[in-house]
Amino acid sequence: MHSSIRYSRALAVAGLVLAATAAQAQTPDPSVAPVRGQVLDATNNSPVPGAVVRWLSNPAGAATTDAQGAFSLVRPAGTDNRLIINFLGYLADTVRAEGTRYLRVPLRRSAELGEVKVEARALAYSGLTPTNTQVITSRDLTKSACCNLAESFETNASVEVSTTDAASGAKQIQLLGLDGAYTLLTLENLPALRGLATPYRLGYLAGPWIEGIDIIKGMGSVVNGYESIAGQVNIHLKDPAKTDRLHFNAYVNDMGKFDLNLNLAHRLTPKLSTALLLHTDHMGGRIDRNDDGFLDLPRATQFNAFNKWKYNSGDGVVLEAGLGALRETRQGGQLGFRENTPGPYYGITQETNRYTGYAKASYAWAGRPYQSLGLLLSGTDHDFTSRYGRRDYDGSQRTGLATLLFQSIIGTTAHTYRTGLSFQYDDYRETYNPSTTSTALLARNRREQVPGAFGEYTYQNASNLTVVGGLRLDRHNLYGWLLTPRLNVKYDPAKNTVLRFAAGKGLRVANPLAENSGMFVSSREFVISPDLQPEKAWSVGGSATQYFNAFGRQGTLVADYYHTEFQNQVVVDSYTAPDRLLIGNLAPGGRSYSRSFLAEVQVEPVKGLEAKAAYKYLDVQTDYNGQLLPRVLVPRHRLFLNLAYATAFDKWRADLTVQGYGQRPLASEPGTAEPEGPVFSPRYALLNTQITRAFKRWEVYAGVENLTNYRQRNPIQGAAAPFGPTFDAAMVWGPVYGRMSYLGMRFTLP
Repeated sequence: MHSSIRYSRALAVAGLVLAATAAQAQTPDPSVAPVRGQVLDATNNSPVPGAVVRWLSNPAGAATTDAQGAFSLVRPAGTDNRLIINFLGYLADTVRAEGTRYLRVPLRRSAELGEVKVEARALAYSGLTPTNTQVITSRDLTKSACCNLAESFETNASVEVSTTDAASGAKQIQLLGLDGAYTLLTLENLPALRGLATPYRLGYLAGPWIEGIDIIKGMGSVVNGYESIAGQVNIHLKDPAKTDRLHFNAYVNDMGKFDLNLNLAHRLTPKLSTALLLHTDHMGGRIDRNDDGFLDLPRATQFNAFNKWKYNSGDGVVLEAGLGALRETRQGGQLGFRENTPGPYYGITQETNRYTGYAKASYAWAGRPYQSLGLLLSGTDHDFTSRYGRRDYDGSQRTGLATLLFQSIIGTTAHTYRTGLSFQYDDYRETYNPSTTSTALLARNRREQVPGAFGEYTYQNASNLTVVGGLRLDRHNLYGWLLTPRLNVKYDPAKNTVLRFAAGKGLRVANPLAENSGMFVSSREFVISPDLQPEKAWSVGGSATQYFNAFGRQGTLVADYYHTEFQNQVVVDSYTAPDRLLIGNLAPGGRSYSRSFLAEVQVEPVKGLEAKAAYKYLDVQTDYNGQLLPRVLVPRHRLFLNLAYATAFDKWRADLTVQGYGQRPLASEPGTAEPEGPVFSPRYALLNTQITRAFKRWEVYAGVENLTNYRQRNPIQGAAAPFGPTFDAAMVWGPVYGRMSYLGMRFTLP
């Protein structure tokens, strides 16, 4: 009996050995298949570089995550399938690596370790994003006065800020040589400051509110809508959970303008935080330095507030909300003009009331940080009344946007996708009266309702290739189906070389009155075609970025080229008839295009000294009445130089910016008998400088803009007779008020 039992046990052991051998024969050797993955911050899903990944049973086998948080680790023989991940400031985590599955590991921040702030000078051109993205950091924003968004681009070569006319004070940006209306402006990646807000929108965001700005050239992502043509400018406001508890900024210049900003932030609980952003500015003086009888800058007062809330549950739920309110009044024109007082003087008045709000809700699946569901909501109520001489222009805009977004992977994180639904609502009400004595009242009212769907697929290998393809389909209640395809490719042929390609289509519905309000300050009569169609354009371009070492420090060389070709454009023709502004669709068979080339180099020749130099070439032409002519006021050549020096610990900082502008084509002056074609402005250069002294919590700064006091001669034609046929303040190509000095201070409680 005992021998029988021993025999049975022997058979069982032999069977187990055979089964194990068979299983081993059918399973590939795991040592030849490295385990790959990515380590992420569980709070915001950002990569965690420098984390140590090792086998729990074999500490000798370890890897360190790269700048994108990625790792690859060979499994030595005899190890089990458990990995341990460590990084300073995070809780260690242990995960199972079964087979060769790509892992995404979220690390949670350690509550026991206080925050250690390490400040470094980030690269201005990101090497990680598939789009050609330039980053303006909060540090860059302190290189100039930066009272509002318009002044945030002064130390940047990609975006140019220009004044629309010599009397109203309105400003606009240009990207790739195209007017700011062709650039999608987003706030926290939600479309904002669009439509009727376009003329003065750069003054509606205070500089001290801004944490950073992303400038994206090309069409960008379909997730943000179909309106981007030249590119996208995305503004990040201060994060309530990360910003300073208190930040105060005061500014005054020698023209009598002052700005006051107060940022307050508080963490109510470890999961809930809020920030209150306050701003006011006032320009009360009547300044006429060029003695033409007109104010060089309008008298203006603004009150602006924004309240932002953020909740992070720590287990995948993130909620954000924000509410904003703005009131602004402006008064410009001749020195003798007084609002509500009859008289023979030319005046400009405007009153704006604006209310905004947004809400975001997102959920990330536990253990699957690559998979999330988000709901984005935003709304705007914008009202204004304005008068330009004897012209009245009033408007209101009600806007709502809702987006439902889902993100996940296909098999592994090498293949990710985003898909969703959106609904955009715009209700525009505009009234325009060309003269207070005229009965030719023009009412432009339209209501847009646009449901849409989109999908975006991203392929990213472990080394050097990223491909993003997107497609969205929208149904416009006025213009039918709108199809928007877009493609972005990033390829790294070498360690420090990044190549990008972008192509796609953009569409937008123009607002011809708001987008050309600068022409109100002239005697030109507006003639608007009754059947304006949506603007459609294709854009193709790319960039090459090379990171290198010079003077023992890292430098950057970037060159990009973009070609934008319009299928249809709402053409603003100031060439054909000097006394009229003709606004209509691009003629059949006509062309309108923009070609933009930029080359920029950034180096640090000595420790503490940063240098940026750039050259930009623009070829922007449109068919005007059968003749291809350069776009008005767009310079073909532009030079840029910025020098920034900082001593140890940033105790002293000094900045110098030089901008050189080539000739700009100008339209014929009103009152000219026959149009003579474009004439050109002279070349000129602007120099701005600023010096900052930092203390423990205080900073004091002083600067001078337009150091050489260069001014455009006679920026207002026919200023002596502003109601006559030769009046024109719209052809502004240079500074109006000359040199301007300023003084300011900042106080911060971290």
